[in-house]
Amino acid sequence: MIRSVGPVLKDAWHLAKPYFASEEKWSAWLLLGSIVGLTLLMVGMDVVFNFWNRAFYNSLQNKDWKAFVELLFLYRHTSTGYMPGFCELAAVYIVVAVYATYLNQWLQIRWRRWLTRHFLDDWLSDRAYYRISLTKGAAGTGTDNPDQRIQEDLRNYTSDTLALGMGLLSNVVTLVSFFGILWTLSGPMHLLGISIPGYMVWVALIYASAGTWFTHLVGRPLAMLNFMQQRYEADFRFSLVRLRENAEGVALYGGESGERTATRQRFASVVENWWAIMQRTKLLNSLIYGYQQVAIVFPIIVVAPRYFSGQLELGGLTQTVGAFSHVQNAMSWFVTSYASLAAYSATIERLGTFHRAILAARAAAVESGIAIESTASRALALNDVTLAIPDGQQLLSHESLTFPPGEWSAISGRSGSGKSTLFRAIAGIWPFGSGRIERPAGTYLFLPQRPYIPLGTLRHAVAYPARDDAFTDAAVKQALRDVGLEHLIPRLDEEDNWTQMLSGGEQQRLAVARALLARPAWLLLDEATASLDPEAESEVYRVMKQKLADTTVISIAHGPGVARFHRRQLALRRAPGEIGHIVEAEHVE
Repeated sequence: MIRSVGPVLKDAWHLAKPYFASEEKWSAWLLLGSIVGLTLLMVGMDVVFNFWNRAFYNSLQNKDWKAFVELLFLYRHTSTGYMPGFCELAAVYIVVAVYATYLNQWLQIRWRRWLTRHFLDDWLSDRAYYRISLTKGAAGTGTDNPDQRIQEDLRNYTSDTLALGMGLLSNVVTLVSFFGILWTLSGPMHLLGISIPGYMVWVALIYASAGTWFTHLVGRPLAMLNFMQQRYEADFRFSLVRLRENAEGVALYGGESGERTATRQRFASVVENWWAIMQRTKLLNSLIYGYQQVAIVFPIIVVAPRYFSGQLELGGLTQTVGAFSHVQNAMSWFVTSYASLAAYSATIERLGTFHRAILAARAAAVESGIAIESTASRALALNDVTLAIPDGQQLLSHESLTFPPGEWSAISGRSGSGKSTLFRAIAGIWPFGSGRIERPAGTYLFLPQRPYIPLGTLRHAVAYPARDDAFTDAAVKQALRDVGLEHLIPRLDEEDNWTQMLSGGEQQRLAVARALLARPAWLLLDEATASLDPEAESEVYRVMKQKLADTTVISIAHGPGVARFHRRQLALRRAPGEIGHIVEAEHVE
């Protein structure tokens, strides 16, 4: 159901306020002011058209050809003053309406650009994107499908905020503008001996209030249904993206049947929720369309007695009906906008929870239990470090360990013992645990088992995370030769989906080429050559020994082929479900 107005407006305001106080505030307020001004001008022109209708239909009733022509093409002096011709009014109205839409779209894209940039900055800062990806269960509210929230929800938020905001403003001003007109035109009504002044105003109020109440009663489940529809659509889209990105793995496993079943199940949720939206929308539309159709003849029926009694001319009738329609439509804004308000409430809910999740993740990163400190010492040291996983289970407890500069160290251990988690802690991205890690000055590079290959050219992928032009063309080509990827040199400036184009071994070779280019002071390899055969793995390590002579290397490795390149041998010993500890290799039985 639609949340109460207070929380929705509070979240909407918190999302809007930063932009209108930002470095773009002057252009933002200028555009917003222009849109508001044009919206008010359109309302003012509706008032003019209301009086024009009266004069025009009176000319028809009186068969006044001169007045008819003047009111169409020129201008005419009436009892209410000079009245412009229809052509002039229409031309001005078209220009105003066109530029109101144009400036609205201009503000939308500027606002969305600013919000997207800042949401991305907040999401990527302090590795909030990584921390919230580890969160599950109730604590993970607001963290699903961040791609949809940044792309689709921000687009809907900016467009819907302006559309609903300008619609509300227009209807409020319309109500104020036509209230007096309708009050004057409707005159009193005598009912059971009681004179009711401005009776059509009260009729419009009662009619709109009844429609609003029934609409809310019928349509309130739509907000949650829209919220869930966005989630199911995003889950379905994500499953298709995952299938595309892992096409080779699915093909090798022959997993088409399982993927088809899983994808169909996700789409079934989309369809089921959509049917629920359809049923609720059918009820809501039945009410809204019936309400709107009755509103066409309702004011005529109400004012007809005064017309047939001769108290009103045809022009007065049309003006009164027009004024009644404007007042009734303004009062019925909630009715006609209910579906949009339900969707808007869902969008605000998704963005609000996502933004709070980002802020919580960034705050938690600052207060992380594992402190990363710079040290004047040349050694990397773990002091009283405890590592845990998100559910609280400890992997290591109060471990202290030192890695001297220039020494190559290899860490072995059973799969799942916590070796990769230890590397994440040294990198400063693992939030669960306590203790202190002292890191000496210098550059650090961490190569995971599955390298990240960004979109773009091959040159961009090799240079990552540095800029494409950070290294000379000769240096990039030499790095590729050193790791056995010389066959890719002709394709350096070619854009492709390199994650799919390169084999697992080629991707790992490319990641090592990055290390050769970056020449970090500290290089940590998390089974970064595991996809290579033993001979190729040894060749890559020999190249690193030669090219990175001044680099301190810490490797996670299982095989003796890698271990023999490291002077120091360590082992992380941990039985399933127990707390592990790190020992020197000579102590391993």
